[in-house]
Amino acid sequence: MSSHAEPVSVRILDREYTVGVNADERDGLVAAARLLDARMREIRGNNRMVALDRVAVLAALNLAHEVQQLRQERDAQQRELAGTLDTLNRRLDGLLGG
Repeated sequence: MSSHAEPVSVRILDREYTVGVNADERDGLVAAARLLDARMREIRGNNRMVALDRVAVLAALNLAHEVQQLRQERDAQQRELAGTLDTLNRRLDGLLGG
């Protein structure tokens, strides 16, 4: 992994932003910028008079909500997996002990 940050330019709603990022994180940043651009364009729609800060906040809120939902799903899956592993371990203990 490289610890050297390189400048990467991304376009979001027709504005260019330059961000310093490690080379191994470049593709992820570009993909995130594309996702954000798409969400902001979707929220703005055909109304180009909507304030950019409002569009940005709504896009950020939508993405944060999705992240929160994914975290809750992941946590539920981890709890389910832990329960299943616990059940299997108890069954194995029962078979080996008996």
